[in-house]
Amino acid sequence: MSSSMLYLVIKAGLSGIIIAIASEVARRVPALGALILSLPLVSILAFIWLWQDSGNDERVAALAQSTFWYVLPTLPMFLVMPALLRHGTGFWPALAAGCALTFVLYLVTVWALGKFGVAL
Repeated sequence: MSSSMLYLVIKAGLSGIIIAIASEVARRVPALGALILSLPLVSILAFIWLWQDSGNDERVAALAQSTFWYVLPTLPMFLVMPALLRHGTGFWPALAAGCALTFVLYLVTVWALGKFGVAL
């Protein structure tokens, strides 16, 4: 196995382990699982992997700034989905509605930021 392939396997494995740990913790203690999931672990790993791969501070800065703007339209999903579930909507329709809302809000965010000269 080449070193670049091994590096890719390590990145994927570590990222997957974090997700698996969070889901296992959430199964036992939902609030603790939510805390783990709310941490920007995936973003931090992406910043590390990008910096390791490129050594380019500007690329990492651009990724961090874009991540900030893309996180904002995801937040309503975390209110809409539980509201739908608690009012009798099934899991898959509630998840689909949350994802659809997020997609629409992504489009609105990109459009609105474009009006202010911010390109994502």
